Parts: sequence; C-alpha cells; structure tokens
Amino acid sequence: MKYLLWLLKAAIFFTLFAFALNNQHDATVYFFFGTYWRAPLVLVVLAAFAGGLVVGALGMLPGWWKHRTAAAQLPAVPSETPSPAVASAAVTAPAAAQPTSAPDLPAVRQHGL
Repeated sequence: MKYLLWLLKAAIFFTLFAFALNNQHDATVYFFFGTYWRAPLVLVVLAAFAGGLVVGALGMLPGWWKHRTAAAQLPAVPSETPSPAVASAAVTAPAAAQPTSAPDLPAVRQHGL
C-alpha cells in the first residue's frame, strides 16, 4: 500500500511538472489603472492558487477565533476516575450485568450528495 501511495504521488508530481513545462509562455494579467503583470502562465496559476489559499484562510479566521475563545471560557471538566469501592464492585460483577451507557454526544447530521 505504501508503494501504491508513492506511485500516486509521483504521478501527480510528474503531471504538474509537465503542466509547468508546457505553459512557459508569457501571460499578461491586467490590474486597475493600466498596471499589468507579465509572467509565465504557470506562475500566474500558482499565484492565483496561493492567493485563494490566503483568502480562504483569512475567511476561516473569525470563526476559528470565536470557537477558540468559547473553548477557553468553558470550565475545566474533572476526569471521571472511579472510586476504589466502585472499581472493586465492577471487577466482581459479571460483564452481562453491567449497564452500558453511551456518553451524551451532540447529534451528528450526515449530508449525502
């Protein structure tokens, strides 16, 4: 399986490398007020991709910051360690008699395509 993943990564790399070699012609990107940028097409595509990553990360920043501050304000939950009497009772009781309770988790919605 590890070799298959390396083969897939190599195929993706060589495909992108061939794309870069085939698109070395100059492209002109026009901005406002008559300014423009001339660069190889592969650099223009790379700059657009990097710009999209930056805009996406900046768009996620307010929500991330809100959740981080909300999590920091939550009270600390003590870990549930059973007392010695409860632990010894659990060891001596048969497994079928022990009730299994699921923790209270929020409902998860699953969306299909």
